[in-house]
This record gives sequence, structure tokens and C-alpha cells, in this order.
Amino acid sequence: MRVIDDEGEQLGIMSPEDALREAEERGLDLVEVAPNARPPVCRILDFGKYKYQQSKRAKESKKHQHTVTVKEVKYRPKIDKHDFDYKTNHAREFLQDGNKVKVTIMFRGREMAHPEFGRDLLARVVEDTADLLDDPPDASRARLEGRNMVLMLTPGKNATKKTRQENRQKSTDTSSDKSPKEETPQTAGDAT
Repeated sequence: MRVIDDEGEQLGIMSPEDALREAEERGLDLVEVAPNARPPVCRILDFGKYKYQQSKRAKESKKHQHTVTVKEVKYRPKIDKHDFDYKTNHAREFLQDGNKVKVTIMFRGREMAHPEFGRDLLARVVEDTADLLDDPPDASRARLEGRNMVLMLTPGKNATKKTRQENRQKSTDTSSDKSPKEETPQTAGDAT
């Protein structure tokens, strides 16, 4: 087996017994790092420290990952304008956070006779969120699952950039608006 010492220098090809003896002399462990190589590669190192560094690297790489979740916004075909705007703003927030949005139109009773109302509503939602989508879906391709009409909205790359820019702008606006408060001195007669 090929042996590498704790400083990264190659000690050459040794028998397993010689490699173990070398590791014990240094007070370290012999760890097989590439078992499929010909000959197998082993390293002399402190195994506890090695495991700790591996877990630390794994945590660091997890820190920079963003998990995409699916958020759902439910509408009814006879929704009022204010309610529509309110729910669509929530859908926009979800898209700006980088989450997928499942838009559901719920039909009840005789509303099932007019699925075109649901498609019109979906078209309005897509139109209002189009600036946050890379490829806005066609509302006529919405699936009808039982009494629900479903359409998925996927955030575009520009959705999160716009959010960051808006947040930066808000933070600069709020920091410039803050002025030191003027304190009025209280006298003994001002007890309220």
C-alpha cells in the first residue's frame, strides 16, 4: 500500500505491517483514504481530528445551500379584488424568497361548470407575478385535480436579485429617515 505521512509527504509503498508500525511510532492512526486505487492509498494522521474537519466541512457546505420549498396560495373563482391582491402579494413574497408557489383555485358546487373562470383567475395571477418568473407558465395548461385547478410558479433568477436590491434600498431609506430624538426635560410637575 502507498503511504502518505501527516505532513503530506509520500513515504512510498510499504507492507501493511510496516505502515502500522510507522503510524504507531508517530502516535497517530493509519487511515485508508483511497481503497480502490492500485495500490491502495493510506494516510498517517490523527483520525479524531480528521473526522472533526470532515464534519466541519460538511456543515460549511450545508450553510451555503438554499432549500426550495413549495408554498401554496388558494383562491376561489368569485374572489374579490382586495382578497385577490392580498393573496397575490403573498405569492410574490414567496417567489422573492426563492420558493415555488402552488396556485390552487378551489371550485364548489356549480362553479365546476365554469372552469374558464378559474383559468382567467390563474392568468391574472401569472400576469401579476410575471416579473418574478423566468418562464411564465400558460394558465390554460393548468391541471384540474378533482375540484381544484392547480398551477406551479417557479421563481426566476431575477426574483431574488430584485428582493436584495429592494431590501438594500429600504435599509438605506430607513437609516436616512432616523434622526436623533429630542428629549424634553421633565419637571416635577409633569407627572402624567
